[in-house]
Amino acid sequence: MKIPHIHIPIVRIPYSPQVELYIKREDLIHPEISGNKYWKLFYNIQAYIAENKATPMLITFGGAYSNHIAAVAALGRDLGLPTAGIIRGEEVADLWADNPTLSKAHNDGMELCFVSRTEYRDKEKLSRGFAERFPDALILPEGGTNPLAVKGIRHMLDRRTKDFDYLCSAVGTGGTVAGLATYAEEGQKVIGFKVVNDPDTETRILSFTGRKNFTLKEAWGRGYGKITDELLRYTESFEEQYGVPLDPIYTGKMMMHLTALIDRGYFPVGSRILAFHTGGLQGKAGIEAMLQKKKKSLINLP
Repeated sequence: MKIPHIHIPIVRIPYSPQVELYIKREDLIHPEISGNKYWKLFYNIQAYIAENKATPMLITFGGAYSNHIAAVAALGRDLGLPTAGIIRGEEVADLWADNPTLSKAHNDGMELCFVSRTEYRDKEKLSRGFAERFPDALILPEGGTNPLAVKGIRHMLDRRTKDFDYLCSAVGTGGTVAGLATYAEEGQKVIGFKVVNDPDTETRILSFTGRKNFTLKEAWGRGYGKITDELLRYTESFEEQYGVPLDPIYTGKMMMHLTALIDRGYFPVGSRILAFHTGGLQGKAGIEAMLQKKKKSLINLP
């Protein structure tokens, strides 16, 4: 992997005259390894390749529509490295061929290993088992969050981001907010919008950064992977108005809650707010197809 020689646009969103709202389109960094996933993998892959393992392999964890699974599979394909994905939910094993994320990962050469939700909760045990079977493999955590991933997030910040008062990102495993908090300018405030109801998120972020310049807001609604009609209407309207597509799991939920905060007067008048689009659009087609199939206003994704 290398630092892409492309200009990542920062787009003005004329949402309110009270504040200045912008989105940095990290989703455009790579057609398949998009957003924060690119930067989370950046130093991990560099360090791993430098080790010159005899039988290299990438192994990681994720759900049925995981952006991380899709990114690792595409990266393995591009680098010529075998990959394996440990997928949450045995019930998904019979459906993967109709799942755009998993079928694409399979076509990119990833071996899909389906485990029960109970087994999946003990990822440390699963990691030990795979490490014994594949001692030369790089085993990446769910979401890709580790110290090298946090280091990579610093590339989401540049000279253009220095003058913003607030830096905002969706939060899954917490690595992106940890990186933003670590490398933000003095005086900048970082806001993370949690899309997962995880009570350990703040502790995890603090374990990666020595700075408490971040605030966490709940954005999961009724839970991770639960999509409401209200959220879909919001993302569709947002794209129509501003020309920026949003995924309904991460950036869509963040923007929905961020604009609600603006409406409530949470930010001082004149504040300059920068939200990071962390990708995730690869799963949008599959989610929309599932919604049409189920024809429900609220669903649980596998």
